[in-house]
Amino acid sequence: MKNLTPLTADIITNNLVPQKFGKRGMIWTGVLVAFCIVGAYAYFLQLKNGLGVTAMRDYVSWGIYISNFVFFVAISLVGSLITAVFRLANVKWSTPLTRIAEIIAVSAIVFASLIIVVDMGRPERLLNLFMYGRLQSPIMWDVIVITTYLFISLLLLFFPLLPDLKILIKRKDLSVKSFGKFYSFLGSFWKGTRLQEKLNKRAVNILCVTIIPVAFCIHTVTSWLFATTYRPGWDSTNFGAYFISGAFLVGAGAVIVAMYVFRKAYALERYITELHFDKMGRIVVLLALLYLYFNVNEYLIPAFKMKNSEEAHLTDLFAGTYAPLFWFAIFTGMLVPIFILLFKRGRKPLPAFIAGVLVVVGAWFKRYLIVTPTLLHPFLPMTDVPESFKHYFPTWQEWAIALGSLAGALLIITFLPGYSPSSLYRKL
Repeated sequence: MKNLTPLTADIITNNLVPQKFGKRGMIWTGVLVAFCIVGAYAYFLQLKNGLGVTAMRDYVSWGIYISNFVFFVAISLVGSLITAVFRLANVKWSTPLTRIAEIIAVSAIVFASLIIVVDMGRPERLLNLFMYGRLQSPIMWDVIVITTYLFISLLLLFFPLLPDLKILIKRKDLSVKSFGKFYSFLGSFWKGTRLQEKLNKRAVNILCVTIIPVAFCIHTVTSWLFATTYRPGWDSTNFGAYFISGAFLVGAGAVIVAMYVFRKAYALERYITELHFDKMGRIVVLLALLYLYFNVNEYLIPAFKMKNSEEAHLTDLFAGTYAPLFWFAIFTGMLVPIFILLFKRGRKPLPAFIAGVLVVVGAWFKRYLIVTPTLLHPFLPMTDVPESFKHYFPTWQEWAIALGSLAGALLIITFLPGYSPSSLYRKL
């Protein structure tokens, strides 16, 4: 049982069985499904009537959809942060967190891919990227690296899950009946021999080594989509490091949130302990300080030079229309979490959870601010255009689709742990 997680080993030795999902779980799932249904209906209207149902126009051609895309891409980095880096560094305390990180990474990158299709308006044109794609285009780079990252993330979730799948096949009391055939299809070849364990371990190590540069590439290439577009606020050589540091921060914050929720909902206090919150809290502080540094770099130099092209954009962020959102994102996503987690009491489960939520919420608004204000401040002034072109606020269809995508990612995170032995268990 040396290759099993502590919880999986405990299931075998102490004869644990799964508890019921619970009333709160059903309500939570019902709410998420409702958001998904409303989002699907809004997308149907968008397919039927075109992108005219959105508030995007000639100037703001990237709106809340691309904000969601950048957010999902950022939060998916958690798979590399926890699974790959900690595995390679042989950090033992992170073992109970690896599957949580893998699930978050997979769910986020799946919906990052889907939201791009939504933003296209004409989903059938996705084929053009593969039929007529040009490697000179940063969009093509993004498609290649996202596809590669999704494939590696799925494998990194699947390979360590193989011993658990074998347990599910053997012990029917641990599995959901409707998934029995699916488990058999995925894990029937796993016999648990020394050769299989050796090959599995080697494969996981290769994936861990591979996914780190791919993860850096996905966030760097995503930043290049902006940096190679000549616009105030995006004309920066700092964007690659700026995006990567922010992705590490929001990914770590998401892990803390998931740790707390799974710990409470699945009664995992023995496996996800206060030590894990203390360690992750320290990591979040370090990452928040790093991201704060890159934020200072990103805004201080343009503000010092104050070129005419940048002036309107920076003024709008610091003291204009978007100032409340900007300062909310800075304080909520970085400063307040740092203040909470600097102290040992702040790294207890509940305050750490609150700090994690603040990081994730602040990160979403930060991505929105990267996209929208810049598009509203082009180098050439807006003249002789309708008033609606000078402003952007998402329509209800955009909000419904964006929230539906977030709900879909949360549904995956909710259900996947329940379909492996590393979920909710009690003694007979």
